[in-house]
Amino acid sequence: MGMVTRADVETLRGRASNIIDGEAGSYTEAMFYEDFPQFKKSETETGFVPSAIMSTFISMANSTVSEARWFEAWRFACGLFVAHYVTMYLRQNKGNDSGSATAIQAADSGMIVGIVTSASLGDANVSYDVSSATQGTQNWGQFNLTTYGQQYASLARLFVIGGSYVF
Repeated sequence: MGMVTRADVETLRGRASNIIDGEAGSYTEAMFYEDFPQFKKSETETGFVPSAIMSTFISMANSTVSEARWFEAWRFACGLFVAHYVTMYLRQNKGNDSGSATAIQAADSGMIVGIVTSASLGDANVSYDVSSATQGTQNWGQFNLTTYGQQYASLARLFVIGGSYVF
């Protein structure tokens, strides 16, 4: 038996820890709008989110969602990641068209809705229970605030979080 080198230990530790290094992805805004057309105003126009903000979300996806980890689901995972942040942005800003119904509809398409637990008629109050919808991804924080984030978190549990062992 040969002597174990530091390089051998580093290689073994990398494999055992289930950490996959990879380069930044190449996901684009065009890919997003092709897969999630509900966030685009029309075929010839841009999306509801300003391009600088959209560039940030795309960059975040490329830095966070590793193609080496997600394999063939990488593009869809990037799209879900971006759709989650776009939905949160639109919800927070009530759309970028002075609250236009179309932008709100795009944001509402990804907002999580639970079971109605109470409702009032005067001043129209409605309470929802979303605990059944977030069960299993409760440790994913803000990703539970949209259906896109929930899908991303659920898929991440399949693709990203595998067995690991760290020395």
